[in-house]
Amino acid sequence: MAFENPSREEIADLLRNAGNIAVVGLSDRPDRTSYMVSAAMQTRGYRIIPVNPGATEILGEKCYSSLKDIPESVDIVNVFRRSEYCADVAREAAEIGAKVLWLQQGIVSEEAADIAKNAGMIAIMDRCIKVEDSIALGGR
Repeated sequence: MAFENPSREEIADLLRNAGNIAVVGLSDRPDRTSYMVSAAMQTRGYRIIPVNPGATEILGEKCYSSLKDIPESVDIVNVFRRSEYCADVAREAAEIGAKVLWLQQGIVSEEAADIAKNAGMIAIMDRCIKVEDSIALGGR
């Protein structure tokens, strides 16, 4: 069966109930899409947890080398990495008990989606979390 993203209503519920959002591949450079999207989500009230082994702090939040290093629960793992790295991210997201694996716009990995599904997570692919928040929740 072909992959299908959740409905807009389901995405709205996921965002409405999201606590911590770990952002894998969040850049510390303000001109990068990952930074701009995460900064906008943070401004809208979401808690952003940066995951980038090359940084110590991004957007005023402590940065972690991997999802497994985050000492608190994560609801959504938002991924800004190339498709070939997403299966490993999905495995790590499953290990920490994340609820949602969200691959940003332009990122598709059927393998990652299958891993997420088999671990009881919801997978979203090729969608921008900031755009979906604006559409589903009107930017809160």
